[in-house]
Amino acid sequence: MTVLRMAAVAASFDRDLAADFDRVEHWVRAARADGVRLLALPEAALGGYLLSLDGTAGAPPPLRVDGPEIRRLSAIAGDMVVAVGYCEDGGGDRYNSVVCVTGDGVLGNHRKVHRPLNEDATYGAGDGFAAFDTPVGRLGMMICYDKAFPESARALALDGAEIVVCVSAWPGSATNPEPDLAKDRWKRRFDLFDRARALENQIVWLSANQSGTFGSMRFVASAKVVDPGGDVLADTGVAEGMAVAELDVRAALETARRSMGHLRDRQPHAYPVLGDSAVVAG
Repeated sequence: MTVLRMAAVAASFDRDLAADFDRVEHWVRAARADGVRLLALPEAALGGYLLSLDGTAGAPPPLRVDGPEIRRLSAIAGDMVVAVGYCEDGGGDRYNSVVCVTGDGVLGNHRKVHRPLNEDATYGAGDGFAAFDTPVGRLGMMICYDKAFPESARALALDGAEIVVCVSAWPGSATNPEPDLAKDRWKRRFDLFDRARALENQIVWLSANQSGTFGSMRFVASAKVVDPGGDVLADTGVAEGMAVAELDVRAALETARRSMGHLRDRQPHAYPVLGDSAVVAG
C-alpha cells in the first residue's frame, strides 16, 4: 500500500510577484512540514487574477515556462510536486496557465481552454488536455471554468490521469450576491463540479482556489480533496487554508471501479463526438 498525502490551498494572491513568491514559499513549507507530497495552489497564484471580467482589466505579468520565475518555483518545490497558476508568455499570446514542477524542473503545463465571460480579451485559449507522469502518479491539470465541461476531465481520465488538479479563481455570484458566502450559488456550483468530475471519472480530485477579494472579485475559497466516489475528504470552507488528505490512490481507484467502472463501461458508439457540428439551442 502506497499512501499519498496531498493538499489543495485556498489563499489570496495579487500583482506583487515578490509577495506572491513569499506566499508560495509559506504554503510549501507548511505542506512539507505536514508530510504533503502533492500540493495545488490557485489559478494566477503568481501575479494575481484579473481585476474584473468586463474585458477592461489588465493582465498579470507574463512569465515564460522556461524562465527564471518558474525555475525559482521549481527550487521552492524541491522534493514535492507542486502545481501553481500563472500568466504564461506564449510568444505572440498570453495564456492563463498552470505549471506542475518539482526540484528537477517542469513536469507539465496546461493552458486554460475555456475562457468565461470576457477573459478572452486578455488570454489566448489552450488547445487540449493531456495527462503526464510524476513521482506521485499520473496527473492531469485544468483551470477553473474548464471543469464546467465534462469533456475536460473525461479526456484526462481516458489519458490515464489518476489525480486531476484543478486550480481556480472562482468568485461568488456577481448578481444578487449572497452576504453569507457559504450560501452563495456560485460556491454551490463550484462544489458540485468538484464532486461530479471526481465521481463520473472515478478519479482523485484536488481543487485549489483564490480566497478573499481582488478588484471586483470575491472568491469562494473552498479548496478541497475529493475521492473517486465523489466524497469530500478535506475542505477549507470559504476561508483561507489548506485542505489535506491521505489516500492510497491506486487502491481507491481500483475499489471505485471494481463493480461499476465508468470508463470501462462506456459505449462510445452510442454518443459519437459531435464537435462543431453540434447544434446548441438558444
